[in-house]
Amino acid sequence: MSRALLLAFALTFAAAPSARAFCGFFVGKADAQLFNKSSQVALVRDGDRTVLTMSNDYKGPLSEFALVVPVPSVLTREQIHIGDRKLLERLDAYSSPRLVEYTDPDPCMPRRSYLPMAASPMAAGVAGGRLREEAKAKGVTVEAAYTVGEYDILLLSAKESEGLEAWLRESGYRIPAHAARALAPYIRQDMKFFVAKVNLKEQKAAGFQELRPLQIAYESPRFMLPIRLGMANGDGGPQDLIIYAMTRNGRIESSNYQTVRIPSDADVPEFVQQDFGSFYKATFSRTWEQNGRRAILTEYAWNMGWCDPCAAQPLDAREMRELGVFWLDQDPVAMGRGGGMPVMLTRLHVRYDAQHFPEDLMFQETGDQQNFQGRYVLHHPFRGEMKCEAAAQYFTSLRDRRRQEASTLASLTGWSASTIQTRMGPDAIPAVAEPWWKRLWK
Repeated sequence: MSRALLLAFALTFAAAPSARAFCGFFVGKADAQLFNKSSQVALVRDGDRTVLTMSNDYKGPLSEFALVVPVPSVLTREQIHIGDRKLLERLDAYSSPRLVEYTDPDPCMPRRSYLPMAASPMAAGVAGGRLREEAKAKGVTVEAAYTVGEYDILLLSAKESEGLEAWLRESGYRIPAHAARALAPYIRQDMKFFVAKVNLKEQKAAGFQELRPLQIAYESPRFMLPIRLGMANGDGGPQDLIIYAMTRNGRIESSNYQTVRIPSDADVPEFVQQDFGSFYKATFSRTWEQNGRRAILTEYAWNMGWCDPCAAQPLDAREMRELGVFWLDQDPVAMGRGGGMPVMLTRLHVRYDAQHFPEDLMFQETGDQQNFQGRYVLHHPFRGEMKCEAAAQYFTSLRDRRRQEASTLASLTGWSASTIQTRMGPDAIPAVAEPWWKRLWK
């Protein structure tokens, strides 16, 4: 049986054979599972050093899985590691866009003054001679071969893309059409190719039901993610990639595409709590469209020592080290400074296709440590009995607030006013409390 090669940058959507200081309560999140054709990577970067964790959500026969990733150099066995899927799930939960809620106080109760609340941080199997000779005849060199966990891994170099494509096909990989076209730019840059497939014997012995993430560590002056190979695998439609970037000095942004923040801190109607997933997908899609389908959206940027509100608890030092944050041991003083950590997490959401993202993603670390999160706010009205003159003023302000929430929701999502009014139901036009004397002689 031939193996379907994922010409991708750990792009799990291509793997299926049928080829996401505030004092409030957290009530919901929009995690990566909202988006079809999506994949996730964790990217740790400091100086020229990079540790990359690639998640695989492959659902097909394991015998047909393979993955190819351009890398800057031939990696040694010690530069390759098997990661823990739960760490990416933790990053997703911690950084997901979130919904928070507040409840209005009784307008008839005397107001108390409070001081502002301070934000508190909380193989070694080696390829045989025949494999190497067949590769050499096609201009392909098998630079190294390892077995790591449940994966057999090859490090390849190639002189020209057609030869590499031919060798992959003859080696049993079913690769997409026009693969050579996608491979060629990386060969011209003298990049190597990290190719992994499942060792069924090792996978069975390990007892894991899902493929674990692959991690690679390398040095390169180029801070980039190669996404063009993933486009060769798709059906031409846009694909989603969520990047969890951890850096020492500040958030990251793209240096060759526009990076914009997802709209945030918006008050939305109460019914959004029951359908936050649909709301956020619509908000993301509209923002993506409004930026010409060419922008990368920042969904979260925060010091990893704390959060407010917390969609999930921050990762601890051990978890961050497992993801490759190698400088924690080098900077123990900074770890205790102000309750924070010398780690900035940037969550970037990229929806890309060949037309709007013709180049790989290039990044730069900034010195910006300002915290940001995709955050949406519910305000529940006071629903108790109100017998005071302030009630009428409260209902007037409530009506104005609900009108503004409906307008904001339409602007964020593109939903029609009639749809929003229907979903809001009786809350769309709240009743105004009548003066007490109008009911006196009825």
